Amino acid sequence: MDRLNIGALAERLKQHRTGMGVREAAKEIGISPATLSRIENAKIPDLETFGRICNWLGDDPALYLGLAQAGIPVNMAQVHFKKDHAIEQDTAEALGRMILLAHQALIRDEEVLQG
Repeated sequence: MDRLNIGALAERLKQHRTGMGVREAAKEIGISPATLSRIENAKIPDLETFGRICNWLGDDPALYLGLAQAGIPVNMAQVHFKKDHAIEQDTAEALGRMILLAHQALIRDEEVLQG
């Protein structure tokens, strides 16, 4: 699995808000301009902010979590660790995979109950 790619998220944000100021984009996303600026400078957002940004961009969070290439469907699962150095990268990736697998199991259970 590839590493967390916050740099790609930062670049995507800058591209998506072309012609739009930081304040205007932040208001649309539902975050503060300071938070948007930090993320555009490749700082890791919290889980709620990450979700809002991915929704605003219309992007699958897997693109930034290194999961898209692994062929793991993410649906709405979102993974985040707030501090850059709070835990080791391998640990963060393992926890992300665990959360996604649990989410997939819940979806399968739901489909069985509905089907």
